[in-house]
Amino acid sequence: MHGTPQRRPNILFICTDQQRYDTLGAYGNAHARTPVLDALAESGVVFDNCYVQNPVCAPSRASLMTGRYVAAHGLHANGVALPEGNRLFMKNLADSGYDCALFGKQHLSSCFGGRDEIRQDDGYRVYRHSHDPRHPSPRNAYHQWLRREHPALYAAAEQGTGSFDDMPTEAHYSHWAAEEAIDYLRTGREPDKPFFAWVNFYDPHHDFVAPPEYLDRFDPAALPSPVGSPADLADRPAVLTEASVKSYAGHLPGFQDYDEAGIRDIVHNYYAMIALIDDEVGRILAALDEAGLAEDTLVVFTSDHGENLGDHGLLLKGPMFYEGAVRVPLVMRWPAGLPAGERRAGLVQWIDLNATLTDAAGIPPLPRAQGTSLLPTARGEADGVRDWALCEYRDSGHPYADPCHATMLRTGVHKLVVHHGAPVSGRARNGELYDLAADPREMTNLWHDPGRRELRAGLEAYLMDVLVAVQDRTQPRDGHW
Repeated sequence: MHGTPQRRPNILFICTDQQRYDTLGAYGNAHARTPVLDALAESGVVFDNCYVQNPVCAPSRASLMTGRYVAAHGLHANGVALPEGNRLFMKNLADSGYDCALFGKQHLSSCFGGRDEIRQDDGYRVYRHSHDPRHPSPRNAYHQWLRREHPALYAAAEQGTGSFDDMPTEAHYSHWAAEEAIDYLRTGREPDKPFFAWVNFYDPHHDFVAPPEYLDRFDPAALPSPVGSPADLADRPAVLTEASVKSYAGHLPGFQDYDEAGIRDIVHNYYAMIALIDDEVGRILAALDEAGLAEDTLVVFTSDHGENLGDHGLLLKGPMFYEGAVRVPLVMRWPAGLPAGERRAGLVQWIDLNATLTDAAGIPPLPRAQGTSLLPTARGEADGVRDWALCEYRDSGHPYADPCHATMLRTGVHKLVVHHGAPVSGRARNGELYDLAADPREMTNLWHDPGRRELRAGLEAYLMDVLVAVQDRTQPRDGHW
């Protein structure tokens, strides 16, 4: 067993966007083509049950960067700016002597309509920001690179005869993100300092489009079909049926807009996009090896939330808390500081990564952070962090005419989802309850089962206690009154 190393590690944080936990071979998916990430898992520690704090991008990413639950940090929905007073862990790393770099997305404020994200006090010396492949800001670093390296492809995409989402591999956003990271590792970092480098792949986010050579790696007829169908939603909150008909509160096509071949095509492209990411991660890790940095580098691979991918007649993300939507991969490799080839089954959360990274860097946790370092658990020195996970949706995606607010509690083998009614919403109060041991595919909603009333009541009471436990009470108390 590895002890705590004396040297502060470099940190290479690799994050995808909208990737389910079960899309790697390391998580038991025989259809995935992810040899690099599977090898990373074999040489590190795999966390089998990592849950995000919100099923859409910006609130989830804010929880990671602040180490706080959604209700505490206040960035409750996409399009909302992170309120002042929140400290970001990257700034603390920089202040403690780390050279910090960002490649790709961050998403702590609105980027809608081509506007530029509001830059936080984030500590990055190197900032290669690109919200997404098609974002029209002149500061889109991917577009700047594409215009320089592939001018004809850039011009075609700008003119509408091509697409920023549908690029050949050598010009793809995922390739660009890896190129930026490789250049940084080779010549862009400050060699006398440890580094923190965050590589943000936008894929496998929709639109679901992959280069042909990656599509050719898969037989679409052999890939897994979605679990269940829209019929599953009959006894579940009505907003789920709404989302099955039209995604994103009516702004994008829903599952029911596609025929079987269309859904198969989405799944096919999704797997192919992940295969492309795997190759690009391989190039980054090879550069890390070539620079002689692998031994003293903590590599983290994860994703900001999942993707429904047709399960239960649902696509994309929103007020859904199925395993595919809120459970993400989490792999850590650190040869000098962590064991290799081990798994941890306990419940962990994305906010814990904040405390984990500051712990690895040997600096105090953020004063208002609510997570717990996973390093003792990863080393086998602790059984786990807690026996529950919390995920909050506060009309967090595209807003509904009648706002949708829902909360998930995962504890033991059970998952409780409460869709809130009055006074927060005009929607009917409803919910879901699953026994994940007996029903891992979440096919049977026990919320209305008379035989489970006591179980449901106990979990609802426990959820109330959890919500009190995670309230922000960090403001100092100066006296008894």
